[in-house]
Amino acid sequence: MSNYKNLKSEEEKIEAVSAINSDISNQPRIAIQGVPGAFHHIAARRFFNDKKLEIIPADTFDELVIKAEDKLQTDQALMAIENTIAGSILNNYQLLNHSNLHIVGEVYLRIQQNLMVLPGVKIEDLTEVYSHPVAIVQCLKFFKQYPHVKLIESEDTALSAKRVRDGQLKNTGAIASSLAAEMYGLEMIGKSIETYKKNYTRFLVLGRTESPVNKEFNKVSLCFTLPHEVGSLHQVLAALALCKTNLTKIQSAPLLDSEFEYLFFVDFLLDENKDFESIINVIKKHTLELRILGTYNKGEKHEH
Repeated sequence: MSNYKNLKSEEEKIEAVSAINSDISNQPRIAIQGVPGAFHHIAARRFFNDKKLEIIPADTFDELVIKAEDKLQTDQALMAIENTIAGSILNNYQLLNHSNLHIVGEVYLRIQQNLMVLPGVKIEDLTEVYSHPVAIVQCLKFFKQYPHVKLIESEDTALSAKRVRDGQLKNTGAIASSLAAEMYGLEMIGKSIETYKKNYTRFLVLGRTESPVNKEFNKVSLCFTLPHEVGSLHQVLAALALCKTNLTKIQSAPLLDSEFEYLFFVDFLLDENKDFESIINVIKKHTLELRILGTYNKGEKHEH
């Protein structure tokens, strides 16, 4: 758009705007929790191999699912599901189970937290630092060196960075990603300040029911309920073992409309030579309700 004023005619202006809109329309519309610059945004970039994306922000995971289900707003979505430090995000398992979405991929991202400020501001100038509560907990050891800084919880890491920029807050910092610092013109005065350097978050890539299903895959996600019988869970796990699958995750979550009954989520890897339909039929024999949440390829790990 920098040459917009130099165009000679209204027709040329219309063509230029149409070209820009066309370029945007060809970009996948990816819903994320948070604003541009969030870790969800970085994970999306990595999964889509740095392809140009149109990021559709959502304030909450509930809003993320609503937007992901709406084909007029989005094409796909990324949703954090577990973290090596914080563990599983149970609410997101429930959201996924009650949605019309399925898993089409996954990506693992190492979470590097950075302290950022307006250019020229030093850590001695700060009186407060904002970030998501999980990010703050990850950086408590670093801030023990600076007792004069008050740590304040906010709803999002990247949004904290954006607010520092928008408000030109000279005595305020934010903990967020390096992408957030780049996007909002902030200077990182503390890089990778998280205590644990092997902190990864697993993000699911979600599609709608009409989205194409992977024909080739090596990972499966299921959820199921079990009869109230002794050894019912053992029977499912034994069946998976007999089918030579590699169980990578098992997670229980309360059934919201029942007392002390649970829904089980499992992920497993299988060899490409395995008969997937036969495996599912074996598991069905030991479950009450079974849903295939997704068939996809095991995700790659990214440092940032």
